[in-house]
Amino acid sequence: MEEEKKVQTEQEPCDRICLEMDGVSRNEEFARVVTAVFMSRMNPTLEEMDDVKTAVSEAVTNAIIHGYGRQRGVVYIEAVISGQELTVVIRDKGVGIRNLEKAMEPMYTSDVTGERSGMGFSFMEAFMDELEVESQPGEGTTVRMKKRIGG
Repeated sequence: MEEEKKVQTEQEPCDRICLEMDGVSRNEEFARVVTAVFMSRMNPTLEEMDDVKTAVSEAVTNAIIHGYGRQRGVVYIEAVISGQELTVVIRDKGVGIRNLEKAMEPMYTSDVTGERSGMGFSFMEAFMDELEVESQPGEGTTVRMKKRIGG
């Protein structure tokens, strides 16, 4: 990954993985599985595992569908374990979000086909302990999620 905001700081020991993958829908499941296997060393409950997998799935799907649309692109995933906290960052270099506040509203979708429910950010917020979204039109979107495991 690029030398951008890294989740890890020099003071805290942690485990970290980075993944760069083609932004195609068949890779959404791969992202879920890789994140689940990585977090398994934290001995999560099945509910915690499902929560994280769902949030990762939503973030990666958003990057692919809304970030890149019909264009090919790359989705970047970084996951860090620090103590009992898992941080997952999903980033794309797609079109970005023009009105982030509106996009974060439940049921809002930019999809005109009617196939999307507009609940992606709501699910991420519900299943994770923290959600932070940064986006710039024309530059892409970064979704940073945290989940305390066993706490």
